[in-house]
Amino acid sequence: MTSDRIFGTPPLEQTDLDVIADVHAMRASLADVLRVPRRWTGGLRRTTQARALKGSNSIEGYVVTAQDALAAVDQEAPLDADRRTWAEIMGYRRMMTYVLTAGARADGRVSADLLRVLHYMLLEHDLEKSPGGFRAGPIYIRESTTGKTVYEAPDAEMVPQLIDSLVASIEHDRAHRRPKGNDPMVRAAMAHLNLVMIHPYRDGNGRMSRALQTLVLAQGNVLEPTFCSIEEWLGDNTDDYYRVLAATGRGSWHPENNATLWLRFNLRAHHLQAQMLQRRFREADETWVRLDDLVRQHGLPDRTADALFEATLGNRVTRPGYMRRTTMEERTATRDLVRLAELGLLRPFGKARGRYYVAGTGLDALQSSVLVDRRPLDDPYPWLAGELRRLAP
Repeated sequence: MTSDRIFGTPPLEQTDLDVIADVHAMRASLADVLRVPRRWTGGLRRTTQARALKGSNSIEGYVVTAQDALAAVDQEAPLDADRRTWAEIMGYRRMMTYVLTAGARADGRVSADLLRVLHYMLLEHDLEKSPGGFRAGPIYIRESTTGKTVYEAPDAEMVPQLIDSLVASIEHDRAHRRPKGNDPMVRAAMAHLNLVMIHPYRDGNGRMSRALQTLVLAQGNVLEPTFCSIEEWLGDNTDDYYRVLAATGRGSWHPENNATLWLRFNLRAHHLQAQMLQRRFREADETWVRLDDLVRQHGLPDRTADALFEATLGNRVTRPGYMRRTTMEERTATRDLVRLAELGLLRPFGKARGRYYVAGTGLDALQSSVLVDRRPLDDPYPWLAGELRRLAP
């Protein structure tokens, strides 16, 4: 095979266009919120980035705790991860830091060289995986339990041409945004599909494909790239992610296959992720109002609300992290955290420099009161999950 043809964008129906419009409306409302300074945006931004990091790596079988994902975002030492897993996490963090900053720039073009650089960032800790280089031979995806081959990637000799076609397609569509349906979410989904199906690398293909999707989304410049990613949602729905890839790929490189189900799977992910973010923004706002009341009630310094908010997000509160966020000296930070523990607002674990704090009973009650009115998400394609299960082998 010598064809450089790649998967083309399927035609969109009115239902799909309505879903895209819904997502843009939700993101516009989120962008309006982010334009007004709020004390909780930094914590929510860090946690969202950590959830995306955890999600994308968990798909590849790396066990990443929420706390280690946040430690990676904050460039702190891991709490649980072994050396190999931590190297993978930090490689992914380096790559995504570049993606989240480069994609939103006016000159943030996608090129074959950029993909090589991103792949090198991801895997520079393991030279045996040929970071920055394409694979030299065949590659097969096998089912972990049975060993059965479920996908055979195109011949290695085709990879450079296919990557050039993919890059040219991304940049062409970016330059011609007017046609109906040529939306960043659509372009990003197709970029993801093509890269993961080409499978150009010995390792890291899934993470690279999801990073490319986020990069193309960032070019849309609608909302902060951190809040545009669907990697968290994909990590929480890994089985369906693999099912839709299998249903679209059908065992080997067939770019003539219909990608409609894949595209709708991604649009559904965007819609549900945007709803989750809207809900988190509302709950964060309400949480801060209640934390302010709590801080005043106990005569605490305003800065302690930072530690309390971190705990309501489910994060471990450490003295170094609290010092960094509040710019307090060590003695003051220690005194604050000890007082919060004495009041039952935080619970301490560990000793000395290994000590950390989580939400205490007082915060648990506050958070329960915030979540009491939480509503289920509205599925824009209520039939899709069932269809994926029907297609499962």
